[in-house]
Formats: sequence, structure tokens, C-alpha cells
Amino acid sequence: MSGDKAAVVAVPAGGDAQQKRAGGPENRIQVSSSKKPLFFYVNLAKKYMQQHGDVELSALGLAISTVVTIAEILKNNGLAVEKKIRTSTVEISDEMRGRPIQKAKIEIVLGKTENFDELMAASAGEATAGDDEEQS
Repeated sequence: MSGDKAAVVAVPAGGDAQQKRAGGPENRIQVSSSKKPLFFYVNLAKKYMQQHGDVELSALGLAISTVVTIAEILKNNGLAVEKKIRTSTVEISDEMRGRPIQKAKIEIVLGKTENFDELMAASAGEATAGDDEEQS
């Protein structure tokens, strides 16, 4: 271990779907384990991959399992491939205890698969067909 530690800029524990952090990339999603439903993040990741070609999913502590689940859903549906996985420990000031605490952090970068656009177009077509049936 290299003792890789990073300072976190005023992000609540677990983060949230903050689209852009101070100096952070526009395609980063900070995932919370409790603030938003799982498929909110899955759909947001799809949108970011359409716009930027890849997406970085980031989480602290208990939200790490949520990030892994999001990445696996996208990979199993043939939409994404792993480009990079980085783990580290960050120090966060705990205002209740008055001392810093260590939290695990994960960052997963996913890129579009070759047939990403075809799969997205097919799923959009299915959604539109479903809407038409409901209106009939």
C-alpha cells in the first residue's frame, strides 16, 4: 500500500448525484446508498456515457456496494466496459466526534461498448412502443 489518501471537498458522507464538483470532471457521479433509487444512477450513467463516452462512478463507505451494483448492471446489459477501478482511503472531519475519520472510497470508470448506441436505440424504441400501446 502506498498510503494513498485524498482530501474530500465538503461532500456529505456517501455523496450524492452531484454532477460537477469543485475541479471535478463533468462525467462524475457521486453515488449515495440512500438518497436516490438505484436505477436513478443507472439511467444517469447511461446519459453521461451518451454525452461523454464514459462515466466515473464514485462512492464512499456504505455506498461502495451501490456503485459496484450499478457498474455490474451496465456491464451485464452490454452497455459498458470497465476502464479503471481505483480504491483509496479518505479522511473526513466528523463534526459530531470532533476528529477526522477514515472512509473507504471507490472510483469506477466505465466506457461505452461498441454496440452501446444500438442497444440504447433499441431500448428507446421499446419504451416508445410501450407508450403507444398504453394510449390505444
